[in-house]
Amino acid sequence: MSTLRLAPLSLTLVTAGLAACGSMSGTGSMPMAAPFSQEILPDAVKVPTGHRVAWETVGVGEITYECRAKAGAADAFEWVFVGPKADLRSRQGRVVGSYFGPPATWAAQDGSSLTGAQLAVAPAGSGNIPLQLVKANPAKSLDGKGDLLGVSYIQRVATRGGVAPATACNGMAQGSRQVVQYQADYIFWKPV
Repeated sequence: MSTLRLAPLSLTLVTAGLAACGSMSGTGSMPMAAPFSQEILPDAVKVPTGHRVAWETVGVGEITYECRAKAGAADAFEWVFVGPKADLRSRQGRVVGSYFGPPATWAAQDGSSLTGAQLAVAPAGSGNIPLQLVKANPAKSLDGKGDLLGVSYIQRVATRGGVAPATACNGMAQGSRQVVQYQADYIFWKPV
């Protein structure tokens, strides 16, 4: 099993504009968020104007990959993304939801959840999964309330780890799975 040790979020990230904005209240409403600066992000993963940050979380978990034959390439193999499994934590470290898939699903502890479609990615540095912009599908909730209702976009930023394993993927390893650790900030946006 491939593993990667992750350190807690550093002060550098906080000063880069990823400052704490609070956590879920558990009452079905989101607290007002401190403005999140997109200035340091590549244009491809920026949320369009007319939206505001509704919630900031830190996803801490793992991504599973499977060694599979490459389509259309004889005797060639590759690690293929199978799915994520992560806790969503407030900036204070309290678990406030989860992230899993497929399909990629974000679920708040109040019972609301949503899926989304990837719009764009941008490199995040060697050894890190890419930054990502997702267009949210309408959220679901059992009682018509919930913190994820009205979310329009989700950004994955400040990624650490999560890339496919460096171990060999060949005919002998075909069908085997490897789990790698990762961390990323998930920023949830709503229309203004």
